[in-house]
Amino acid sequence: MADGARRRVQWRALLRALHRDAGYTAVGLTFVYALSGMAVNHIAQWDPNFTSTTSQRDLGAPLPDDDRAAKALVLGTLGIREEPKEVYREGDELEILFEHRTLHVTSATGHVVDEGQRPRFFFRAANWLHLNRGKKGWTYFADTYAVGLLFLATSGLFMIAGKKGLFGRGAFFVAAGIAMPLVYLALVKG
Repeated sequence: MADGARRRVQWRALLRALHRDAGYTAVGLTFVYALSGMAVNHIAQWDPNFTSTTSQRDLGAPLPDDDRAAKALVLGTLGIREEPKEVYREGDELEILFEHRTLHVTSATGHVVDEGQRPRFFFRAANWLHLNRGKKGWTYFADTYAVGLLFLATSGLFMIAGKKGLFGRGAFFVAAGIAMPLVYLALVKG
């Protein structure tokens, strides 16, 4: 009996060591996925990938009728050296489009509304990974992480024996975890 108890304790000790080391390995990725997941869940309230900026300037003169001359005046006055992707007129406005920036210039007054976006470094990169935009290489990495999470969840079930383990109070919590998404789906008729 002492040998059987010793083997069981050694088995649990090994499981705890593996669970601990896998857990430490997963911590960084879990933070990235958790924060990105929350950001993507609230995309209707804010843009997690970009910060929007708006500023206004006045050129002090109306724009010439020629689009090339108008573009040169606007860019020169504002000190912009970047070449725009597109320039066109829409009604009384000259639109000058860049990669993450648009200038709306009122032709008659030379009033400029400068709207732009700056990437949010952490969230943009985390969302890119979370939504698997990198496909090929990241798919294998993300699948390995998912398998690691399955190992952590499964090994965690068997780390504690007795009344506080899986076949005691643990069964209630496992059932509650399974029930949460099922109850939600039933409520929203999903």
